[in-house]
Amino acid sequence: QVQLVEFGGGVVQAEDSLTLSCAGSGPTLTNYAMGWFRQAPGKEREFVACISQNKRITNYTGSVEGRFAISRDNAANMVYLRMNSLKPEDSAVYYCAASSLFTNLRGGLCDYWGQGTRVTVSS
Repeated sequence: QVQLVEFGGGVVQAEDSLTLSCAGSGPTLTNYAMGWFRQAPGKEREFVACISQNKRITNYTGSVEGRFAISRDNAANMVYLRMNSLKPEDSAVYYCAASSLFTNLRGGLCDYWGQGTRVTVSS
């Protein structure tokens, strides 16, 4: 069973940058497409970004395109989300997720989820 732990969240100012990390334990994450989701207070969880098992394909939701970058280090069993030019509307709990099928991930059909890390962006 894969276990995912996110870290790196915090309180930052608008236009700051922050990098979230997701550490996997158990089976290697190489077998999984990985993604980041977020949930703001009072809102549903939404897709943010995903990356295929071989790193060749990445996908982003429109509101973060050009500002966020997802990456992975398969040897280290790690996934990252680099967030630049942060906005107050990026404030949310960010979740790391793993899916055995890349095509399922954007829809939230994931096999494993982390517990989340909170990001707060002040204006």
